Amino acid sequence: MHMAKGRFEAGLVAAMLDDALRADVRIYGISGLQGSGKSTLAGQMASEAGRRGLRCAVLSIDDFYLSRARRLRLAREVHPLLETRGPPGTHDLPLAIEVLDALRAGRGTLLPRFDKLADDRIPADRWPSAGQVDLVLFEGWFLCTPPEAPAALATPLNALERDEDADGLWRRGCNAALARGYPALWGRIDRLLLLQAPSFDVVPAWRWEAEQALRAARTIPGDSGEGMGGSGGGMDRAGIDRFVQHCERVSRQALRTLPGIADRVIALDPHRRATAWTAGTPGATGLNPPRS
Repeated sequence: MHMAKGRFEAGLVAAMLDDALRADVRIYGISGLQGSGKSTLAGQMASEAGRRGLRCAVLSIDDFYLSRARRLRLAREVHPLLETRGPPGTHDLPLAIEVLDALRAGRGTLLPRFDKLADDRIPADRWPSAGQVDLVLFEGWFLCTPPEAPAALATPLNALERDEDADGLWRRGCNAALARGYPALWGRIDRLLLLQAPSFDVVPAWRWEAEQALRAARTIPGDSGEGMGGSGGGMDRAGIDRFVQHCERVSRQALRTLPGIADRVIALDPHRRATAWTAGTPGATGLNPPRS
């Protein structure tokens, strides 16, 4: 199995769609670190679903980032690092749950979108709408990642944490948010596929490639891209290297834990080629059982 010209091979896409169409699965999660190909795979699966006559909605956890104004308020009132979107605590969880619940129930709903280069939510009057769908593909870089043990937060793991979170307030807050607010969202996912990166070391380069692709697609309204952009112009390579430090701790936790949580795991090499895929234990996510 491989990923040719930025796309996963047709056989793998069809197999993952078959997995998503198991009985009673309505919301199928695709988890994987930044730049791993989640959006690409979700788009290919949605296209294959359309060819089969099925109605499919695609959402990313990135679509539910807090607005820039709300993050600036958090930066003033809680911690300056909360200005940067990405880590737990920077998402509008009630909105995400509301939208997924509406899609599950077959109610018409608007699908939020976030402009990564402008670093702000797109106005609601520009959100696309969805009616009844057969399947929801929900992707995100840390879907279903559990929090770390408190003792693991004591030592900074990169320069950002050492220099800008010396007392650990920010990372403890992100971890608390992951423990407190996100399980209700994870509980909406009926089945989970993991795109497993070989290590965190590949993430800066993957994220830089995604940034370049995002800039190239800037003329596409509502393009969701990956990661953080800056004031309409995106980030340079130094900005990317700083940005990924905000997500490094949770990314490493995802690498450690998600292979034992996901229902399906696709192993990727450093070039994002799928080298193997394995079946997890049904129900291993510990999430709510599939619901119709």
